[in-house]
Amino acid sequence: MKPTSDRVAFFLPLLVGAGAERVMLNLAHGFVGQGMKVDFVLGKAEGPFLSQLPEGARLVDLKSSRVLTSIPGLVRYLRNEHPMALISALDHANIAALWAKRLAGVKTRIVITLHNTVSEKMKITPMFSRKKLFPFMLRRFFPGASEIVAVSNGVASDYANVTGIPLEQFKVIYNPVVTPEILEKAAEPLDHPWFNSKEPPVIISVGRLTEQKHYACLIDAFAKVREKQPARLMILGEGELRPDLEKQISELNLNEDVDLPGFVMNPYKYVRNAAVFALSSKWEGLPTVLIEALAVGAAVVSTNCRSGPEEILMGGTLGTLVPVDNISELASAIVGCLNNEKIPLEKETLKRYEPDWAVNEYLKVVEGESFG
Repeated sequence: MKPTSDRVAFFLPLLVGAGAERVMLNLAHGFVGQGMKVDFVLGKAEGPFLSQLPEGARLVDLKSSRVLTSIPGLVRYLRNEHPMALISALDHANIAALWAKRLAGVKTRIVITLHNTVSEKMKITPMFSRKKLFPFMLRRFFPGASEIVAVSNGVASDYANVTGIPLEQFKVIYNPVVTPEILEKAAEPLDHPWFNSKEPPVIISVGRLTEQKHYACLIDAFAKVREKQPARLMILGEGELRPDLEKQISELNLNEDVDLPGFVMNPYKYVRNAAVFALSSKWEGLPTVLIEALAVGAAVVSTNCRSGPEEILMGGTLGTLVPVDNISELASAIVGCLNNEKIPLEKETLKRYEPDWAVNEYLKVVEGESFG
């Protein structure tokens, strides 16, 4: 049976509040706008983004607790529906998608998308996985993909080095991040006492409270900023390092000036009204929040981590880049932003991150056309 010519499936473990999931939702909205039928196939139908599925998209819940155990359900889905293409994100889901296609014996095109710097991620995985199993799985399965899409040139180069797959087999498509919805949400009223005009300026960051985001460094840097001038720090997101960060905040006597509100559905109005957006990550792929911060008019400071910030900030012309894990330079850059006037971006600067461009490029990929 041939694939259904107008149906595209997106495969993810969950719809949690993270960058890759937002990207997949933006793509799905664009595909629906192009008249495509869209399925969202989830390992488990959970996560705060479920309410943001495009109107008309079909939700397929595989009801699995882990990505590995979702493979039988994904095999059944592929055999029953025969979509033209299945787009997956996140390494374990990518491997599961490729494995499921082999077992299903279908002609569906599998498009795997790469959103992070895998060599950095492997440094915090168990020793066996880092040195043997995980690289083996990537090398074993990734060549079976119809297309391999990386979200930045840095991500493509990193995966090529880890897997041995020639760099020319990776296609780079920047994430469809700058949407009208983001700008509309950024313009919504913000009812929070910290953002009153008479209050100290607010430094903000958005992301999961994980080792990758390195918020311990940002909090230490903020302590140095507070030594020089009044300011506040707000980190929007949730994660396993919350207890450690709360302890750090308390030990630095910053409880009155640092807030960890958790996950919020509309972070854009906070970012738009902040004095500085700060990204303190140890590694990234193409950090969605950094692009969004620029889009809503924030002044930005970012670590020059692998990979993405240097590409996004055009070598530092659109914001300040500082070395990873350098508390003093991060603090100095934040102080500089607080005391200097923000220069508005030209309208065309972020066009490469708008949905129309990305959707058109992904349509070529899922239809097997030549890549432009």
